[in-house]
Amino acid sequence: MMMKKHFFLLPTLLLSAVIVLADNPIVQTWYTADPAPMVYKDTIFLYTSHDEDVTRNNFYTMDDYKLFWSVDMVNWTERGTVLAGRDFSWFTDNAWAPQAIPRNGKIYLYVPLNNNTGAKIGVAVSDNPSGPFKDPLNKMLVATGSMNIDPTVFIDDDGQAYLYWGNGNLRMVRLKEDMISTTGNITSNIPMQGFTEGPWFYKRKSLYYLVYAGSSEKISYATSNSPTGPWTFKGDIFDRPSIATNHPGVVDYKGHSYCFYHNGALPGGGSFKRSVCVEEFTYGADGSIPKLTMTKNGPAAIATLDPYKRVEAETIAFSSGLKTQVCTDSGAGLNVSSINNGDYIKVKEVDFKDGATSFEARISSSVSNAKIEIRLDNQNGTLIGTCDVSGASTWTTKSCKVTGASGKHDLFFKFVGGSGDLFKFNWWKFTPIPTGTIKSAKNVTRQDRFEISFVNGGNKALRLDFSQPVQQQNLTVGVYDLSGKFITTLFSGRTQSSHLVLPLNNFRINSGVYLVKMSLDNSVVQVKSITM
Repeated sequence: MMMKKHFFLLPTLLLSAVIVLADNPIVQTWYTADPAPMVYKDTIFLYTSHDEDVTRNNFYTMDDYKLFWSVDMVNWTERGTVLAGRDFSWFTDNAWAPQAIPRNGKIYLYVPLNNNTGAKIGVAVSDNPSGPFKDPLNKMLVATGSMNIDPTVFIDDDGQAYLYWGNGNLRMVRLKEDMISTTGNITSNIPMQGFTEGPWFYKRKSLYYLVYAGSSEKISYATSNSPTGPWTFKGDIFDRPSIATNHPGVVDYKGHSYCFYHNGALPGGGSFKRSVCVEEFTYGADGSIPKLTMTKNGPAAIATLDPYKRVEAETIAFSSGLKTQVCTDSGAGLNVSSINNGDYIKVKEVDFKDGATSFEARISSSVSNAKIEIRLDNQNGTLIGTCDVSGASTWTTKSCKVTGASGKHDLFFKFVGGSGDLFKFNWWKFTPIPTGTIKSAKNVTRQDRFEISFVNGGNKALRLDFSQPVQQQNLTVGVYDLSGKFITTLFSGRTQSSHLVLPLNNFRINSGVYLVKMSLDNSVVQVKSITM
């Protein structure tokens, strides 16, 4: 990021139109900048700097660093603030563009601090990507001259690590294997056509790349056959942005190539309130990077999301009007907050497979008449269920039945209710329609046993008597034939009774012997046979 005081603001009306259609910017709950993607194991982690909502002194107001992660490139889960300037004893002001890299089982996060009092580069270390990060030096790692900003780190095939950084003056130094100390002299004023700031250094095959914010903040790149140059200018990737800065981050993930950047496209955005975006691209046969366009849609999904596993509410493809905060529920983490009437969350490429029967959401601090409308494909798409979440003063799991959800869809949670904050939202989960076969008729995993009897006559029914009342759990009663093939679901929901009568007249079940399976919260309690 560059110390410029002129900036451009897009009209608010235009930005409001953009937010309805877009999946870029990929983070909407905060203003984010200076994207630093890192692939670690099977996940892509995205570190960003953070433009505060309230700008101080009409200049970049940046106090900490955010982390987001994804496995599908469209749904991003926030991990919150993982490092702040105040975590460094020598911090005075401004936490600018970061970059992280794994080595020796640790994550090293390089950050430029203290621009107003003389920018210096520091490093923080953690045992995992989400922290906690600690400053192992209690002092700066490196600095020479002015504008020691925008560090980028790369470890070559021979194990040698390199640190590039700078604004106007591109500099480089080698790092020791411990990644927190340097070796050799700093090389300054490295020739690089149009170099302004924001270098991003990496290697692909045998070619070294340095992508950076060049003339007029266009994203440009150069290549070399050596990690230390000389560098050959190859061209521009993005044209000049509508704000005063830009910062690239390039990464390969699951066989795809991506270029991250930032703009000012969120409502209220601009040079001091930026937003991270991403585009997919394909290298040329000669290793060249094509000219790219900043889009509203972003990349396609490379995996689907499983709605039958617990999903954090802060897993978002796009949203409107929301914030996140540290969660007080068990398990800690974050929850979605600042939920008002008409706000929404979009989650992409949700695979319902054969269908869902119910939905549950973890809710707190809800007002009366607060609801979640569950819709498919757009904000006003097919309504598959409405979950009344009102009346939860403390963390409570609310549930509702759903119908019409099968196959792959974009999923929308539309929040409705009165004025002001409606509730806090921690996580959500669907229950699938039972399919397939019963693998074992002896699968008894809990103490909540039940007895079953057939009620004959004009109104045929099954009566289930439980050894104890079933409370605050999802109960599912399914019928299978003797081969274990699924026939139908008799009940799916919650009950606090010690018995349950399930009418059969509406189910086309022929006379015979069947297996009845009772499950609590997706765990099989017991399977029994009965003649009907």
